[in-house]
Amino acid sequence: MKALSALRIALPLCLSALALSAHTALAQSYPAKPLRIIVGYSPGGGTDVLSRVLAKYLGEHFKQTVLVENRAGAGGIVGSELAARAAPDGYTLHTIPSTHSINPSLYAKLPYDPIKDFAPVTLIATSPNTVVVHPSLPVKSVRELIAVARQRPGELTYASAGVGSTTHLAAEYFRSMAKIKAVHVPYKGSGQAEIDLASGQVHYMIDSTPAALPNITSGRTRAIATTGSKRFSILPDVPTVAESGLPKYESVSWWGIVAPAGTPQPIVERISIGIRHVMNLPEVKKLVLTQGAESWTSTPQEFLDYIKQETVLYARIISDAGIKVE
Repeated sequence: MKALSALRIALPLCLSALALSAHTALAQSYPAKPLRIIVGYSPGGGTDVLSRVLAKYLGEHFKQTVLVENRAGAGGIVGSELAARAAPDGYTLHTIPSTHSINPSLYAKLPYDPIKDFAPVTLIATSPNTVVVHPSLPVKSVRELIAVARQRPGELTYASAGVGSTTHLAAEYFRSMAKIKAVHVPYKGSGQAEIDLASGQVHYMIDSTPAALPNITSGRTRAIATTGSKRFSILPDVPTVAESGLPKYESVSWWGIVAPAGTPQPIVERISIGIRHVMNLPEVKKLVLTQGAESWTSTPQEFLDYIKQETVLYARIISDAGIKVE
């Protein structure tokens, strides 16, 4: 009887050890064939460009072809659903931007669980937004913008790239923390919003830095702050929101890599180490910077924690502002 009990205890342990050994052996031979990175957006956008930079250098690192597959639609949801349902063998990866943490609170039902259906691999890049104003607005700092908005409650207008976009939520978070009243003017993308901001149709905007830069450099708009935790190397003379009038404010765009849930952890770790090596190569850092972002990597656990943190933050912003997608 004692022997039978011992066997019942030992058998699961042996099976677990065998499974771990098999996964470890698999990771050592990985990758044995081409990989694909699913991008839930059209070619040419920030998510696509960063994915293609990663694909090129990761392919060289692993000595395998890494293909980028664009599956645009529904704010990235189409691509994420495809990735969630892919075989968890390490040969399908998926680039997720900040909207991965926004969509759960914007849409009543998603065809996947943004946490449970994915295995986080690593962050790859982050980019602060930039607070830009029309030159006719008599403000040169966040502190002055808040003061004017409080003096003229409900009169100032701010643009965004659309309802529920990262630029919209960054501005709502700013409005909430600053305790100001302003009118939201949503556009279909940053392009038209920047045109109207430059022409004075709206007063200010918290836009992605790459989209804001052309008007800033030409003098058609004025950058008064960036939204990261530290100054952005592209705009070194522009202070952060936190240091110029609104302590503790931070809102950045980010991109990271996930795999389907169930991908063996040794393979996830191998991919993570490979990507982290690639994203920290000097030439890759330089390429990422040309896109208005900075290479920023993490361990799988750090990335999981960050996704959860961002999901909670965006849920609060969306709830407090009563934002709904029609």
